[in-house]
Amino acid sequence: MVSEQDVLRVLQSVAGPDGKTPLPESGAIAGLSIKEGKVYLALSVEPQQAASLEPMRLAAEKALRALPGVDTPLVSLTAQKPSETRLSGHGRVTGMRSIGIPGIARIIAVASGKGGVGKSTTAVNLALALSSLGWRIGILDCDIFGPSLPRLLNLRTTPRVEDRRIQPLSAYGVKAMSIGFMINEEEPVVWRGPMVMAAVQQMLRDVAWGELDCLVVDMPPGTGDAQLTLAQNVALAGAVIVSTPQDLALVDARRGISMFSKVDVPVLGIVENMSYFLCPHCGGRTDIFAHGGARHEAERLGVPFLGEIPLALGIRETSDAGKPIVVAEPESAHASAYRDIAALVRVELEKGRTRAAPKILIE
Repeated sequence: MVSEQDVLRVLQSVAGPDGKTPLPESGAIAGLSIKEGKVYLALSVEPQQAASLEPMRLAAEKALRALPGVDTPLVSLTAQKPSETRLSGHGRVTGMRSIGIPGIARIIAVASGKGGVGKSTTAVNLALALSSLGWRIGILDCDIFGPSLPRLLNLRTTPRVEDRRIQPLSAYGVKAMSIGFMINEEEPVVWRGPMVMAAVQQMLRDVAWGELDCLVVDMPPGTGDAQLTLAQNVALAGAVIVSTPQDLALVDARRGISMFSKVDVPVLGIVENMSYFLCPHCGGRTDIFAHGGARHEAERLGVPFLGEIPLALGIRETSDAGKPIVVAEPESAHASAYRDIAALVRVELEKGRTRAAPKILIE
């Protein structure tokens, strides 16, 4: 079994950022994780050095690949303190720069201000609905601490690595990537911020996505490391905000909208999830979490309202079974609701223009 000391020992042969000091002694190692033959290594470097230090990253991967017991070495460069742009307490963003991912026409984030609002279920059904409309779609699960994609798409296989590129898995015609494909479902991910940022960057840029019309990114709840890393590293075409109707969820949704506004990411619209409940026995309707709050919030903020998704047993059952309702029951009213939302998102994307990605420094 490969140990941390084994990894550090073989990395002694790799020079750090200064070209002289061995990598383990250089202070550049921001995170290290070892799991069943897979080694994840995050190297922290100055942003302006990233291109010139690519040979160092490749040398580290080569050294790890030669270590007995290592099947998959994944080494990422991460910059914790980019200097071009400053995001102050007043939310001022300057110094934009555009960084695309070859082959991917658009990248959108599906986000929420808090957990438990059905964001991942919405993201997966939105991706599948966009695919049913004829787009080539990928979906990236950016929730490092609580990945949902393996269960939602019933994918349990570990991705292959070919020519130093991770090969995404595929389900129902959609390409998929998640940290959950590489760890056991019940195993916690105990990583600090640099490792989270490195993992997000790795899954964005070191995956062989191929040609996509849109990459749907399922964001973790809140406004933390993964969100900032995504905003910092790619030119997002927009964000879809998922909320439930009650005031508590809407307060957090406002924070998410405010965050995307501060980094100049257009909000494509708000989805009201668990909007109402229809009894499967009597057909009676109950507004468990109130109703219409997300629509009113969208009107107040001047962003599109994309639609309502009910609290429905069929959506829950098909999600738990790994065959979301858009593909399990494509003719159902619930699947139609997701397709209507996807059609509105597609219209917004086709008429919009991707903005340049900012470099962000929190002061």
